[in-house]
Amino acid sequence: MNLKLKIWRQKDATSKGKMVDYPISGVEKDMSFLEMLDVLNEELVSQGEEAIEFDHDCREGICGTCSLQINGEPHGPDRGVTTCQLHMRMFNDGDTITIEPFRANAFPVIKDLVVDRSSFDRIQQAGGFVSVNTSGNTIDANAIPVNKDDADDSFNAATCIGCGACVAACKNASAMLFTSAKVSQFALLPQGKIEATERVLNMVKQMDEEGFGNCSNTGACEIECPKGISLENIARMNREYLSANLEK
Repeated sequence: MNLKLKIWRQKDATSKGKMVDYPISGVEKDMSFLEMLDVLNEELVSQGEEAIEFDHDCREGICGTCSLQINGEPHGPDRGVTTCQLHMRMFNDGDTITIEPFRANAFPVIKDLVVDRSSFDRIQQAGGFVSVNTSGNTIDANAIPVNKDDADDSFNAATCIGCGACVAACKNASAMLFTSAKVSQFALLPQGKIEATERVLNMVKQMDEEGFGNCSNTGACEIECPKGISLENIARMNREYLSANLEK
């Protein structure tokens, strides 16, 4: 395939960026999207130009670092996959593909397609943990009965990889889906009950301090989430938040 790529180039966090056109040929349909960018970077380096910076790590759809805005969609046109699992068969010969970093005030651009998502780390650090001793004097899991539906919902919430697609998809750049997933995975299990009140209050407070927008129930976050995190988690977090405020 022959493609025309329009890619955001930005020297550093303080520089003004711009879209730059890059023609590329010989793209195979079985290539992943990141493999296609690798080929382009090899061409740029061989021509003495600077390679395009983009995040990646596992390339197996697990870590979430490969987040890119492709033709206006987080992770591109496919569903239930991260950018590294997106394949070029989703595009046609002669297509123009626009590639940008995730756009949100809380995700400042570092360089080219790389953004700083440490705001997610700070939300997690504000309350996304349990104080139960999990080493040494552990209790047999079977000693604490857990409703099967609650366990399933907890594990489903825990599949969130923190890629930021929910933020990029939201017109308000809201982090409610991410934060609610991290709240839900503990709120539904006995081990998470000890800090339940402090957890939701602290995580929501940190989310607001990071500059994320409010949720307006558009639902784009769930659609674009590569792990299919449900909007039900946002409703659960809202209930947890209300209950926590009443207990104060």
